[in-house]
Formats: sequence, structure tokens, C-alpha cells
Amino acid sequence: MAANTDETTDAELVAEIARQVPDASADEAAAIAVAIGAHLTDRQRAAAAAAAAAGSEETWDGKEWSFSGRIDATQKRHVRVRQESPTDPWSAAGRTDRM
Repeated sequence: MAANTDETTDAELVAEIARQVPDASADEAAAIAVAIGAHLTDRQRAAAAAAAAAGSEETWDGKEWSFSGRIDATQKRHVRVRQESPTDPWSAAGRTDRM
């Protein structure tokens, strides 16, 4: 069954499905409407999760100077931290020879 079984099915949607699928009984049309509704809800949730994940992506904004200063202090050389450099400190530290 659908994830949200407490939601009522739109009568107009059931009637439209029954009209487009003449072999379907009223119960089958309602089941199709619930399945379509669940599919649309899942797509909306997936899109919202993708938008939240894209918005929370870690960047070097504001941190590149402190990381560059740390390299300057430990390796005695000046580097420019590129935006495409890994934001994970351990991964970035392993790639300082390429900066």
C-alpha cells in the first residue's frame, strides 16, 4: 500500500483514471490514484533532499586563507588553495604538493 494511507484520494483524480482506464473498477482506479500520488510525493521528497544536499555542500569560502597559512607555517612555502581542492582537511593536506 501507499506510505501515507491516511490521505484521502481526490475524487476527481479517481474519476479521471476510471474514465481513461475503462476496465478498472472503482477500487482499482482508487489504487492507481494512490500509487500516482505516492510516486509524486516520493519525487517531491527526492527533489527536496537533492536541493538540501546541494545547498549544504562544503566549500573553501572563508577557509582558504587559514589553510594556506597552515601550509606556510608547516612547509615554509606559499600556496593558493583552488576552489576545486578537496574540502576534507585530510584529503587537502595530502594534496598540498599540487597546490
